[in-house]
Amino acid sequence: MEPLTPAARRNLRALAHHLEPVVIVGQHGLTPPVVHEIEVALRAHELVKVRVLGDDRAAREAMLRTVATTLDCAPVQHVGKVLVLWRPNPDRKAAPPPVARQTPTKPHAKKKTPAPVDAVRVRRRANAPAWAPKGPDGGTGRRARAKPDAGPAGTAPATPRRRRAGRA
Repeated sequence: MEPLTPAARRNLRALAHHLEPVVIVGQHGLTPPVVHEIEVALRAHELVKVRVLGDDRAAREAMLRTVATTLDCAPVQHVGKVLVLWRPNPDRKAAPPPVARQTPTKPHAKKKTPAPVDAVRVRRRANAPAWAPKGPDGGTGRRARAKPDAGPAGTAPATPRRRRAGRA
């Protein structure tokens, strides 16, 4: 099988991200029944994940190469103990490997239209008391908070919040 292009490999990795491993290679390694199960899974799904339970990374890489050459499939990814393999289904119509979508480019300078004037907001800002906190644009904004001692003359400052019981 021809090697995959980087764009096709990236798209296949994205498609395989949510998949669960279909075949698990145990302590006996890559036996003929395991290879047969990978073959059946490739026929059914085209894109499969295989979990290898061994701890030796070099052995897992060797298994990936062996399966790819034996079953004529393309190795997509090897992350940790998971191998991802892809082979187009021969029973379906022949299709080229999927390629990544081309994202449209953004225009360089898109002009923003000014926000419409909100009559209610303008009226509230105009009628706000003098001691009300001012936002960055001079009006009272939701994000601006009054300080505890910033009340009008003759009022007591706000009391500090009590701590919940059990917290240190």
